[in-house]
Amino acid sequence: MKISGSVALVTGGTSGLGLATAERFLEAGARVVIVSPTRDKGRAAAERLGSGAVFVAADVSSEEDIGAALDVAQELGTLRTVVNCAGVSNAVKTVGSRGAFPLAEFADVIRVNLIGTFNVIRLFAQRVGQADEVDGERGVVVNTASIAAFDGLMGQAAYAASKGGIVGLTLPVARDLAALKIRVVTIAPGLFHTPMLAAVPAAARADLGSRTPHPARLGDPSEYAELALHIVANPMLNGETIRLDGAIRMAPC
Repeated sequence: MKISGSVALVTGGTSGLGLATAERFLEAGARVVIVSPTRDKGRAAAERLGSGAVFVAADVSSEEDIGAALDVAQELGTLRTVVNCAGVSNAVKTVGSRGAFPLAEFADVIRVNLIGTFNVIRLFAQRVGQADEVDGERGVVVNTASIAAFDGLMGQAAYAASKGGIVGLTLPVARDLAALKIRVVTIAPGLFHTPMLAAVPAAARADLGSRTPHPARLGDPSEYAELALHIVANPMLNGETIRLDGAIRMAPC
């Protein structure tokens, strides 16, 4: 599917992987709606991206919020693509110094990462499934999992479970949406330069990067964005999770 001339909605589009994707899609000729609950960051990101980008404040787990964001996207033109980059993380052991993992903290990660992703997919597909076909397609969904779905570290029970859930829904949702001619593909990034790693000291980030077999560094968000763009362009990519990780396999800690 050609992205030029269409509209893409990018959740988590104010920083990291989402911002890089929004930038790349704009370069490719799309108009982009970036979604985040953080208004100040959202407005700053939209200003940085320039004309062609619109910010909508929204919680990805809210039907009302995402419905409003999709309204804005459809007002800009023909909505064809959604990229789900919104996500949160925590580091809590199942039983640790605070006792048992607080259930509310576990649930919050699942709500944003897994429920939020599915909420966006279902509402996007309901609308895009009614659009005219272009070259035998109507739309593309790109999700963001993580290598934590396969190689979760100690303290990553919530995050790994949420990302594993995204991997698990990829194929059945692709099969569900095949009749609507909407493809669904998930990217599972390895260690990337993102806000989740921003608080880690530079020396520690370099050490993390060196664990990647090749290239022995942290990934750049632009590399994620290029893959997302290729997924949109390649009609045979469907129902698959692609590890984008330089062949790393994480140790327990």
